[in-house]
Amino acid sequence: MHRKKHLRFHIDPETGEPHIFRHGVTEEEVIEILRKPEEDRKSRDGSRAAIGQTADGRYLKVVYVLDEDAAFIVTAWELQGKPLLAFRRRRRH
Repeated sequence: MHRKKHLRFHIDPETGEPHIFRHGVTEEEVIEILRKPEEDRKSRDGSRAAIGQTADGRYLKVVYVLDEDAAFIVTAWELQGKPLLAFRRRRRH
């Protein structure tokens, strides 16, 4: 995300909290990834997916949608296993 935008988070209807909490991701971690993503790609459905490493060393994928004045954070989770290996492979090339 190149421009500074306001962030809105998808709220889980069961908990009333941001959906990212279900995946053990904090709002601060999402902000950290969006400030300096190592990869940021468009998805087929019009959303975007940013991947990066937090200061604590976790690799996260953040799915979001941009609109005029905000970025709507749909979900985020820690990359592990094959998805993490694929990301590292893409970075090498």
